[in-house]
Amino acid sequence: MEKHGIRKIDLVVVNLYPFQKAVAQGGDFANCIENIDIGGPCMIRASAKNNAAVTILSNPSQYAGLKAQMMANSGCTTFAFRKNMAAAAYALTSAYDSAVSQWMATQVDEPPAKQTVTFEITRPLKYGCNPH
Repeated sequence: MEKHGIRKIDLVVVNLYPFQKAVAQGGDFANCIENIDIGGPCMIRASAKNNAAVTILSNPSQYAGLKAQMMANSGCTTFAFRKNMAAAAYALTSAYDSAVSQWMATQVDEPPAKQTVTFEITRPLKYGCNPH
């Protein structure tokens, strides 16, 4: 990179194709397949893996936090911020892959034996606590 005058990449911003929206709108098989993002999750995961030097933003809701970080740190981000963004990125790609896998399982005669389920935490619970 240096040989070609290319500076190191320290910020990656990726928005994934709207696969879940295509499914929710009743898209046919071809439309849903077309809305499965391949490169985006790869870029997100690669950036998250390199969080020691790279900040990954995978949701527009993170933009304000990035701006605050950069204003407070002379245009840079802290390692703690980058780790938080990496954790959010891995959660996003995991949920995205799960959505694709769950949908695909409904499109075949022999669904895979392994299935994943994701959920949003609406309130944290202490160990051993049940909300019922």
